[in-house]
Amino acid sequence: MIEIMELTKRYGKFTALDSLSLQIEKGTVFGFVGQNGAGKSTTFSILATLLAPTSGTAYINGYNVQKDTKMVRRQIGYMPDFFGVYDQLKADEYLHFYGASYGIPLVERQKLIPQLLDLVNLTHKRDSYVDLLSRGMKQRLCLARSLIHDPEVLILDEPASGLDPRARVEMREILKELKSMGKTILISSHILPELAEMCDTLGIIDGGKLVAEGSVSDIQAKLQGEKMIIVKMMEGLEQAIAFFEDDPYVSKLIHREEENSLQFIYRGSSEEQTVLLKKAILHQLPIISFSEVETNLEDVFMEITRGVELA
Repeated sequence: MIEIMELTKRYGKFTALDSLSLQIEKGTVFGFVGQNGAGKSTTFSILATLLAPTSGTAYINGYNVQKDTKMVRRQIGYMPDFFGVYDQLKADEYLHFYGASYGIPLVERQKLIPQLLDLVNLTHKRDSYVDLLSRGMKQRLCLARSLIHDPEVLILDEPASGLDPRARVEMREILKELKSMGKTILISSHILPELAEMCDTLGIIDGGKLVAEGSVSDIQAKLQGEKMIIVKMMEGLEQAIAFFEDDPYVSKLIHREEENSLQFIYRGSSEEQTVLLKKAILHQLPIISFSEVETNLEDVFMEITRGVELA
């Protein structure tokens, strides 16, 4: 459905996008993750036919984004990170304007627009002026706008940016509904937890380069086996610190006297971790709990973008 091959964009000596190659299958929700300035919006602008690459190319549903721009625009619904709205229009009129721009007949628009407003939970705001809508409502209205011509592919650049928690939940539920409708969705964010539940696959971009790709669990598994261990003691914290510091697989040990606990990075295997716990018990350390903290998306992102080697 989406094929990107060696896509590069340079501005003088600055490289915004560096030989990006990527394939996204039909019906997939792909999350594009990266810090601000990492190359997400540049990629999306090229895919939306709004920006020409320096080199490389991309195809959407078989159409070249540089040579077949009209056909590509028929395939996609594009929601940029910053978008304009026409403040003197009501929500209903706003969608009619864009529907007419796509050549959709009035009779068809009159049936379609109520359905779109219902999908994005804005039926009750149909006659409200756009400039009086909240930011979350404007975001949802822009999403409805991108769906007006029933595109197969949605390219959504930071759709939840600046939204309050409730608005983010509403946006996530709408995207889940679009996924169930079989839409191929490419969505970007610099806030990783937003993408965890809704995406089939993640791509992490840093400095214009794709540094990791796969499901969240796949990306976690590619990291070099580091685990965060937290040990809570009944007493004898100093004795426990000396014991764990002596293990060759333990590093970055931190202790908290007020909680009578310590934590450390462990680089050994699961079997070696089991042996370590057995030794601690034989050493008569009064351990209350010995637990592994699950790596979250922020940890994964920070490790990968710090240059951790992937398998």
